[in-house]
Amino acid sequence: MSNPLPMETDSRTVKARLDRGDDFLFLDCRERDEHAAAHIAQARLVPMSELAARIGELEAYRDKEIVVHCHHGGRSLRVTNWLREQGFLRVQSMSGGIDAWSQEIDPQVPRY
Repeated sequence: MSNPLPMETDSRTVKARLDRGDDFLFLDCRERDEHAAAHIAQARLVPMSELAARIGELEAYRDKEIVVHCHHGGRSLRVTNWLREQGFLRVQSMSGGIDAWSQEIDPQVPRY
């Protein structure tokens, strides 16, 4: 197992990793109504409120990297902590969330 990753990463790093085709799960932990209003195409929606019930869906990523995002970075940090407690040690939160993504990466993603 590699060294523990920092708790957070930033949107520019995530975008570079997506562009390179790195093998990681990009997880959107916002709620469905937020996802309907704005989302990042490459991210998979698993709302924080459903995560405990849907944890089995992430089992294939237990030993892979996961980057979690939310609106501003608070919920994703909580989800990152929770997932690490469940044994998913290679999880990071995307600081600034989808709001930072809208400002720094893709202005086509609506801000709300």
